[in-house]
Amino acid sequence: MTPEEILGYPARVLTQAQREQYFEQGYVGVESLVPQDVLSEVQAVTQQFLEESRKETASGLVFDIGPGHSAENPVLRRLKKPDDQHATYWKFAQAIIADVAADLVGPNVVFHHSKLNFKWFDESDTVKWHQDIQFFPHTNYNVLTIGCYLADTDMQNGPLAVKPGSHNQPLFDQYDKGGNWTGMLSDDDAATIDMSDVPYLTGPAGSITIHNARTLHFSPSSKSAVPRPLLLNCYTSSDAKPYTPHPDPSSHTYEIVRGEHVKWASHDPRPCQIPPDWSGGPAASCGRARELVWVNIFRLQR
Repeated sequence: MTPEEILGYPARVLTQAQREQYFEQGYVGVESLVPQDVLSEVQAVTQQFLEESRKETASGLVFDIGPGHSAENPVLRRLKKPDDQHATYWKFAQAIIADVAADLVGPNVVFHHSKLNFKWFDESDTVKWHQDIQFFPHTNYNVLTIGCYLADTDMQNGPLAVKPGSHNQPLFDQYDKGGNWTGMLSDDDAATIDMSDVPYLTGPAGSITIHNARTLHFSPSSKSAVPRPLLLNCYTSSDAKPYTPHPDPSSHTYEIVRGEHVKWASHDPRPCQIPPDWSGGPAASCGRARELVWVNIFRLQR
């Protein structure tokens, strides 16, 4: 669907101005969107998992553990596939956040993945500039991620930062010069980004961030002793069909959360870089890519 077609549907949660900003700038932030009762439930479950992580000594199928992690001082980097780990997270992904997604990708919404990222007082937790769509190319770019801050987040907590309008610019190469997948911009490419208009999306707990899968984004390291949990859910329009295997599917991947599955794919002619072959899982695809190519959708249509 085109932006004009999507905007023709009545808004469910966002204002029309917020929807228009998303299509013009590639992002939007909304403060205090999530109802307090819903937020409190997710926060309580998250605290339970944080406590459980104290028992871990290494990263595994559920937890990614950071340097210096211990029972006394847990450094939980990520809860993997939260939608599979607890019913509360899956309920959250199907609730108001799915309506937000429908406001921006159209009435037929597909769940793609979720993750719960933490930041701690640690200089190693910077997330470098990158774009998401190269991880999971689709036939069009109605693919987005909605983050929910589970704690108050300001400039001390390592908030999400975005480059306005970058979703309408050519995509960056996320392989290094040796052909190895990095999933981020090279230092040389990152140095070309003009930081003068880069907003940092802050807000109290329950605020959300939304960015298109083409939008450049990063987050600085945290300077706060208080952990910053950010619950991320990715959605696509039903007419955006995947070109490549899912990097790390959950049991809910590709489920419809609004509307219905459609039988026809919509194609965007702009090319997209292809990631490594994820069919063996992310760990099996971290080295050199089998083939470095860019999908030119227009050529495929012909």
